[in-house]
Amino acid sequence: MNRYQPIYDIAEICAQKDIKQAVLCPGSRCAPLVIAFSRHPQLEVKTFSDERSAGFIALGMTQQSHKPTVLLCTSGSAAFNFAPAVAEAFFSQIPLIVFTADRPAEWIAQHDGQTIYQTDIFGRHVKKSYQLPQEYDHADAQWAINRIVNEALNISQQEPKGPVHINAPFREPLYPGKDETITFRESVRIIHDSRPEVVLSDYQKKRIQDQWKSFHNVLIVAGQHDYQHDILGALQHLIHEHPIAVVGDVISNLHPLEDVVRHADVFLGQASDDVKKSLRPDLLITYGKSVISKNVKIFLRQYAPRIHWHLQASGAVSDPFQSISEIFQVSPFTFFSQLSLFGNDETFERQKQANYKKLWEVEERRATRTLREFFPQPELSELELVGQVLENLPVNATLHLANSMSVRYANFIGLKAAQKGIRVMANRGTSGIDGCTSTAVGQSLNSDSPQFLITGDVAFFYDRNAFWHNYPLPNLRIVLLNNHGGVIFKMIDGPGSLPETEDFFVTKQNLHAKHLCDEFGYDHLRLDSKRKLKNLLKDFMEFDGRTKILEFESGTDLNKNIVDHLKQKIKQSYEL
Repeated sequence: MNRYQPIYDIAEICAQKDIKQAVLCPGSRCAPLVIAFSRHPQLEVKTFSDERSAGFIALGMTQQSHKPTVLLCTSGSAAFNFAPAVAEAFFSQIPLIVFTADRPAEWIAQHDGQTIYQTDIFGRHVKKSYQLPQEYDHADAQWAINRIVNEALNISQQEPKGPVHINAPFREPLYPGKDETITFRESVRIIHDSRPEVVLSDYQKKRIQDQWKSFHNVLIVAGQHDYQHDILGALQHLIHEHPIAVVGDVISNLHPLEDVVRHADVFLGQASDDVKKSLRPDLLITYGKSVISKNVKIFLRQYAPRIHWHLQASGAVSDPFQSISEIFQVSPFTFFSQLSLFGNDETFERQKQANYKKLWEVEERRATRTLREFFPQPELSELELVGQVLENLPVNATLHLANSMSVRYANFIGLKAAQKGIRVMANRGTSGIDGCTSTAVGQSLNSDSPQFLITGDVAFFYDRNAFWHNYPLPNLRIVLLNNHGGVIFKMIDGPGSLPETEDFFVTKQNLHAKHLCDEFGYDHLRLDSKRKLKNLLKDFMEFDGRTKILEFESGTDLNKNIVDHLKQKIKQSYEL
């Protein structure tokens, strides 16, 4: 048997477990695994030179396919460069299978090249970390390699999903001999993972139904969640059966619902205390991950519900509203489907629920009307451009929102119910800017549908190595909001009034995307006046096999003033 046969069989295990994609980073110590994955006939392999970018590209590929992606690098500091993407995958609950090649244990800390302490290198930011045996001759070592890889792949996909790390030490020689044949054993052992279906017990159903009758002001708040037709259908049916208010940020992917409150972030920041008191829920039901809106979080902390049910199939529970009273380990689809079955024959009680829902509808209409009347403004701003882009997205597009102001602008504007086919994604696990572009590139590489990224200049230029590879991106469109600095630091309370703001928070820069587009052969569309917007958007939205970057340059003061002006208009609407 070939010395590295147990390592080559790792690729076969992945293939048989329906893992089809691998992202490899160049290196020598990882040669046995690179050969295994690159030569396997059922695996699609891509290579990227920048490990930090590669990690986010793999994350984006997994987001798009909903299947784990293998991520592989050589020994030494290369592994550390995966850390930002691994942390994002952990908190976003995205399964990545991270392999790091290593030197034999006796050579660690001996001034040998590319050696660092790689065991448990990602700490608590992986679901589990494994160390492969460094000798493969003994049958027990071969058994251990098979068992470890099977277990790691299974754990990555158990709820909550997330990354796993396998550190693999290799002793030279690392490359096969000239006459060696690389084979994959189809008889390799596969350990299947049969997971129980999580459902409500009869006792839980009875108790929920008994309590349900006592709630009049019921509010559902959705955090970040994948676009799922079953949840949308269950919520639509529930709203039809019971008049319940539903609040969803743009990253909740609830925009196809007609009745969803899309602009809570807009009006809760300006509403009076009396209005907020009227919106206080008796029962709050939450699901999903992070909520973008700081205003929603502040509102629910100040006007806490009497009862707060949180829906989560498993794992550690976050309590951002500081009010959870009961956790139901069940899917949102199952829970909402069950609520729809509860009758509400008492007309008076149903009317109370309907009255509460109407209070939210009034505020939603106020915000929608103000936004409609506010635009267009005489001078084009980032917020207005984002609104124009969102309005013109193709029906089957994926929209990736970079962190900082891009995701906040999109949340202010929102998507309409008619835009049912659009999926929204954002790296809100850690909310960093470091891999937003690479994640969008990964999504583009894994899909033929239109892919859109809206990003700020700091996030964009920080992650420019997202384009340093040999793969075409004909379906990628990037809206670059270039205000030559971090405008968010003029928006948020605190740094905006400090003398250090310009030099140490906003950190002005003079970069443009034109040179990058020339370097990589992309189309650069420069938006420098409002009269060009219509024609440039038309060109931008045409999919002709070219990667396109629409760059809009503007000043931080203009964009801050526009947002402040909009907030003032919302506030004035309460004074009429």
